[in-house]
Amino acid sequence: MQIKDLIPWARKDHAPEPKTDDQNAISSLQREMNRVFESFWTRAGDLDWPWVGGEAKSDMVETKDRVEVSIELPGMDMSDIEVSVSDEFLTVKGEKKIERQEEKKGYYLSERSYGAIYRRIPLPPGVDGEKAEASFKNGVLTVKLPQTPVA
Repeated sequence: MQIKDLIPWARKDHAPEPKTDDQNAISSLQREMNRVFESFWTRAGDLDWPWVGGEAKSDMVETKDRVEVSIELPGMDMSDIEVSVSDEFLTVKGEKKIERQEEKKGYYLSERSYGAIYRRIPLPPGVDGEKAEASFKNGVLTVKLPQTPVA
């Protein structure tokens, strides 16, 4: 008698059958993890992220005498934003950098936040970019562009 005859899984008559891909524990775990992550990103895609792809959410309203553009820029200050108007486009660039450090007895906290946006919005013909007015309140940039009499 040999030592391998005493170990059940070493004997040929008790050798386990090769596992198929469906029975393989690692493959099963991988499939389950893929399912979990896919379901997370499916649900996360439904959320209303403020800057998906670096673009801020915006609304444009045209009245009889002006065009008004509102752009959501949460967490930013007016000093973080650059606005320019040409005959054809309203361009908004912004970058926020926030660093916070706190040290108290027993702990040290350091947080950093960064976000950048770039939005180029085509304007309808007849907008007077020279007389544009911008205001910023509660994280929303509003640009009012009067229309020329020709428009």
